[in-house]
Amino acid sequence: MPVTQAYRPAAALLDLGPTFVDPVAAANFPETRLRFRNDRAAATVGLDALSDEEWIAHFGRFKPLPDTLPQPLALRYHGHQFRTYNPDLGDGRGFTFAQMRDAHGRLVDLGTKGSGQTPWSRFGDGRLTLKGGVREVLATEMLDALGVSTSSTLSLIETGEQLDRGDEPSPTRSAVMVRLSHGHIRIGSFQRLAYLRDDDGLRRLTDYALTKLFDEPAGDPVRLLDLVVGRAATLSAQYMAAGFVHGVLNTDNINVTGESFDYGPWRLAPTWDPAFTAAYFDQQGLYAFGRQPEAIGWNVMQLAASLRPIAESDALIETVERYSPRFQQALVEAVLWRMGLTPLGTPDDRALVRAVEATLRATGHPLDGFFHDAFAVPLPDSYGDDWADVRSRAAAFVPRKARGDYWTGEPCSMLIDEVEAIWARIADDEDWSALTEKVAAIRAFGAALR
Repeated sequence: MPVTQAYRPAAALLDLGPTFVDPVAAANFPETRLRFRNDRAAATVGLDALSDEEWIAHFGRFKPLPDTLPQPLALRYHGHQFRTYNPDLGDGRGFTFAQMRDAHGRLVDLGTKGSGQTPWSRFGDGRLTLKGGVREVLATEMLDALGVSTSSTLSLIETGEQLDRGDEPSPTRSAVMVRLSHGHIRIGSFQRLAYLRDDDGLRRLTDYALTKLFDEPAGDPVRLLDLVVGRAATLSAQYMAAGFVHGVLNTDNINVTGESFDYGPWRLAPTWDPAFTAAYFDQQGLYAFGRQPEAIGWNVMQLAASLRPIAESDALIETVERYSPRFQQALVEAVLWRMGLTPLGTPDDRALVRAVEATLRATGHPLDGFFHDAFAVPLPDSYGDDWADVRSRAAAFVPRKARGDYWTGEPCSMLIDEVEAIWARIADDEDWSALTEKVAAIRAFGAALR
């Protein structure tokens, strides 16, 4: 197999034992047509040298990769779904296919979506629509460009089946997707063990997360909570600075590493509108744009509650209370980063961010347009009196990098109309060029931001 020297296989999940996972098999798909391969992500784990035929064998037919997991494993977990506890969850249309170390030495998983039924599928067919896979490609590429900690969409393969879905014109085309992610251990993974009163399992999973995902010593659940609080606060801030709405921030969708993953009804908000929602079924706006920091903070509290059987309450409470101040600091850093400014390390940092947020909300100015126009330079004269406070406060800051020629063009956006237009060209004309071109444009945007 033509792996490169960067290929460093692992099988850490096996250390947890059989009570955490279910061995499963992938569906036998009628077809396997490669639609997207992410060689940039593949290079970080030494898989970019695969031929297309080998790629399809591993990521469409799930031939095992060498020296890693001998068979796919569906993870067991519980979770709060829109604040209602559900003990009947688990990987219902995906599994962990392989583990390895990436270029940074992190343990990463190859996880699937749409790979077939598992013991946790309930009444689902275990499949993914091709449109859903395309949307996930666009979400992960755009979030990565915007500096959000996110999984990478490694592969998308069309599988030749016709699916019936209530939220898409049906029948619709099917696909299987593979993501590269820094672990798939969720807050809901800990909730399951607390629900089952499995204290030994809680300790084992805590040690796995500490040693395998954070490279920390085993044995301290409070330390694990502290790490998760910091990562979750940073992710919340990155979502806000990106204008991103995940849509389904249930505890089974929150990775303890603070890496965003699993994109269903996501949206990028056109304006700084706290009430903007992504999911049509989120009737109460629980996961609206402006409520995401609260939602993620609530989820972290559920982790603290799950760790109570193996840790002292006072230490857990003290740790989880750090979430809010960490989020506030991370938001300042994320907004200034997107504006291309170097923080001063003074209260002026927060004052500028507050002015930006207030003015964006009051004016309804397009988010992408503002951050494009403001990157590393004073606001243009076309920004009138409403922006006087932002302009005066920003004058004290030094750019973190030169603006460059990239910024003379139009803002890079990924609003829902463009997502639908890209899909329409695929669905109507079998034209994949818009997706290819958009991925290239997003990556150029990310390079300019960095």
